[in-house]
Amino acid sequence: MLSGLVSRFTRKKSYSVSDTQTKLSRCLNTVDLTFLGVGSTLGVGVYVLAGGVARDTAGPSVVLSFLIAGFASALSGLCYAEFGARVPKAGSAYVYSYVTVGELPAFVVGWNLVLEYVIGTASVARGYSGYLDSLLNNTLKNTFSAAMPININFLADYPDWTAFSITLLLTLVLGVGVQESTRFNNIFTILNLAVVMFVIVAGFAESDVENWSIDVSVAKNVTVTGQNLGSGGFFPFGFSGMLSGAATCFYGFVGFDAVATTGEETRNPQRSIPIAIVVSLMIVCVSYIGISSVLTLMLPYYLQDAQAPLPFAFKTAGLPAAALVVTVGALFGLSTSLLGAMFPLPRVVYAMANDGLLPRFLGRVHSYFHTPLAATVLAGTLSALMSLLFDLSQLVDMMSIGTLMAYTMVSLCVLILRYRCSDSALGGEYSPLSTRDPYDSEEELFPLRSKSSETFTRRQYFHQMFNLGRVMTPTPLSSRVASHSAIMFAVLSVPFCIMTRMTAWHSRVGLVFMGLKLVMCVVVMARQPSDVSGLSFKVPAVPVLPAVSILINVFLTTKLSWETWIRFSVWMVVGFLIYGLYGWKNSSEEYRMRGDTPPEEKEDAQN
Repeated sequence: MLSGLVSRFTRKKSYSVSDTQTKLSRCLNTVDLTFLGVGSTLGVGVYVLAGGVARDTAGPSVVLSFLIAGFASALSGLCYAEFGARVPKAGSAYVYSYVTVGELPAFVVGWNLVLEYVIGTASVARGYSGYLDSLLNNTLKNTFSAAMPININFLADYPDWTAFSITLLLTLVLGVGVQESTRFNNIFTILNLAVVMFVIVAGFAESDVENWSIDVSVAKNVTVTGQNLGSGGFFPFGFSGMLSGAATCFYGFVGFDAVATTGEETRNPQRSIPIAIVVSLMIVCVSYIGISSVLTLMLPYYLQDAQAPLPFAFKTAGLPAAALVVTVGALFGLSTSLLGAMFPLPRVVYAMANDGLLPRFLGRVHSYFHTPLAATVLAGTLSALMSLLFDLSQLVDMMSIGTLMAYTMVSLCVLILRYRCSDSALGGEYSPLSTRDPYDSEEELFPLRSKSSETFTRRQYFHQMFNLGRVMTPTPLSSRVASHSAIMFAVLSVPFCIMTRMTAWHSRVGLVFMGLKLVMCVVVMARQPSDVSGLSFKVPAVPVLPAVSILINVFLTTKLSWETWIRFSVWMVVGFLIYGLYGWKNSSEEYRMRGDTPPEEKEDAQN
């Protein structure tokens, strides 16, 4: 029974690179995807995040915080780019996990992506509503508060009908066609980038280098009593403050993974997806560094406004017209962020439903619009209700935990697939070992078996760990060794990152030994032969870069609060109930295990 459960939880989705059939409309090109990546990412981070991090966490060194966060995001971005070239299918990290590590891990990742995108959409809608209300002197807030006050602790103070309406409107835009919604996104992204360029040029004209070397004794005379000013200078909160700022700024780069969900709607996904991810991340990183530099050069870090830093900085500099331009530009940026947050959500739901892990009606594509209309309407309605009723400030970390889990899984999958034996399908089992050392006794048989009855011996396994036979192409054994090392690295990263926060001497000793184990895992992977044949894009410096990406993502996950882990646990319990009561029995792979044809294939055959 246990063996049957494990086989079901780890069964992999079959996929062929030559399989380009899709019910969705292939109408997107590289420019469309690049604008989608920029629009999804360049929003709240520019217009809100930089000011709060500069004032309370990093000071002027927020510039370096964004640089470090951009580097960390680039590592995950490169892994997404390689998978976009390998598996150009709708579903992003969910499909990547299904192809590589199995059904249950894929469901966990997909379920967390749903959480990430729903909360991301609702939070951006709330931010959009707040910025729009600031142009109207808080008229909407005062009206809704007076008419419908909500006195429940875990809900918002009032229903935000503006956010609700905006979300439903964009749901309709997404539902009627990808090309129409992409055109909307392209226009608003161009306007957003124009405003960013205006801010950088106009801001540098009003900049003062002295604001990067402020004397904290002078600052105390002009700040609110009780505000933490740090020690002044470029690093007022020290190097640790800059790193803490980087952890916060990392979430300003969340959104580029929307590009990876367009694999079935892109004309040439193997080429367009990697280029769009890399270029969009470069544009976003340069924009963040430029905006944060302007902010801290125009205005001392301790005077920054955490809610609307750019308009406040220009008003303080005596440029109210520029402040108005920036406020309007924020609406453009938040519009593209909202669309970018909503765009991948129905694609993930569609992919999971098409595989039978969620109700299959959500995987149907509308015959006229060529979009997953049912999934789009359900996802948009759920996001609209959350933006209407919930105060999402306490739920932002939940969005982060879903994102970090997806990033970690994608980096792990890159390591596993890079060393997988090329004579097996992406979703298939490894071929059995063809030879066996006659001097190995039965007692030395390694306790892990391939799909056939063939076994690996301990001597063969440890011999392959350092590739003493100098194998040049991946074999089933080298694939197994590399997979074990990659999974072990991911598992050991958790206690290693937890130990970095401990100060006791025995924790430091344990940290050293744990670090040596991590290094050993990387060395073992580096000794294995890899397969890069047929890839239009591949991550450089494998296994180092994906391993560093895993370590950074796990470290950021360990910095989340315990309340976040409780909410995450509740969400996962709901997900496991759905999978246990519906998903594993109706999975397409379950049909194949029983020798039946999955429903979606029967439908395709009838059509």
